[in-house]
Amino acid sequence: MCERGHFMTVLKKVFSDRILQITAVVTLISLFFARPRLEDINLHTIFSVAAMLTIIQIYAYLHVLDVLAYKLTSIADNMQKLNILFTLLAIISGMFLGNDITALTLIPLYLNIAKRCDLPQILPVTLIGMGANIGAAFTPWGNPHNIFLVSKYSVNALEFFSWSLPLLLSALVIAFIIFHFIPRTKIPVQDIKQIDISVRPTVITTAVFALFFLGVFKVINVVIPMIVAIILALLINPKILLKVDYALLLTFTCFFIFISDIQQIPIVVSLIHATVNSETSTYFTSILSSQVISNVPATILVGKFTTHAKALFLGSNIGGFGSMANMLVLKTFTQNASVSRGEFFKKWIVMQFAGLLILTLIGWVLLLV
Repeated sequence: MCERGHFMTVLKKVFSDRILQITAVVTLISLFFARPRLEDINLHTIFSVAAMLTIIQIYAYLHVLDVLAYKLTSIADNMQKLNILFTLLAIISGMFLGNDITALTLIPLYLNIAKRCDLPQILPVTLIGMGANIGAAFTPWGNPHNIFLVSKYSVNALEFFSWSLPLLLSALVIAFIIFHFIPRTKIPVQDIKQIDISVRPTVITTAVFALFFLGVFKVINVVIPMIVAIILALLINPKILLKVDYALLLTFTCFFIFISDIQQIPIVVSLIHATVNSETSTYFTSILSSQVISNVPATILVGKFTTHAKALFLGSNIGGFGSMANMLVLKTFTQNASVSRGEFFKKWIVMQFAGLLILTLIGWVLLLV
């Protein structure tokens, strides 16, 4: 009965996902106009995302990020240093664990410290969320849609990081400008919470992650790390697989079906091609569409109709600022903060769109260079 309860909880979580619901509806509508073609469903992307989501949940179960966070916060003796440490940890964590796990772990931890020591809450949480986003943009697996980009355009590692590194460095410069204005108000040194890490599973998971890296760039078949990751999760604790974001996998699948259908409607193809017929138009279209439907479905949609991979990469990752994906930061804040939701939302939305505007201009420059 308990196992059935866990399974029903997973199903409820999957089918209550708003983005999946919208994607499923538009996919069903598209079936009235055409039938999907199997070759249009990018299995490499789906298997890669499945492997990535499983590995992320294994790391979350092993509490690797929690330990790093507690170790770092124990050396912060002023407000500026605490913000720097949390933001940099969010960036690094976002690179490997994605923005969701990073936000869900670091925001409650920071807010717990902030409430005990009467510290500011809105700016630090916003910086953590932004740091998680920019870190996730740096790696092919940090943002799931980057996996699609690598697979769709057969991007190699050197080319991918030649796109993502300038964006990361630009964001770091902006972050350190912001840090300069945060006062060095003294705060109590935080006690280190003892959390034991199982060394062997962590090392094995890291080895599987290395396999996954090879799979993403098609050095080996990505099915191999996917299967190994699932087996490892089952050996460590089968309940890890209940935490995997199956809604995201279904969203990818639905959108591949939707795109396959609309590709067979000439007038729709012509209209979309007209909006992504250059690097600049692809860049701004991917940013705007990310604001409306989030960057995962936006990337798949635009990516099927453009050859401008770098423009799509920059647009979809920068478009993550201010998009629906950041609602997770708002939700996590309201569940753990002592500041009112209304006050947070007003200031957070201004900072989000300021970040979006600045990075949009930077991305445009990087595109033209």
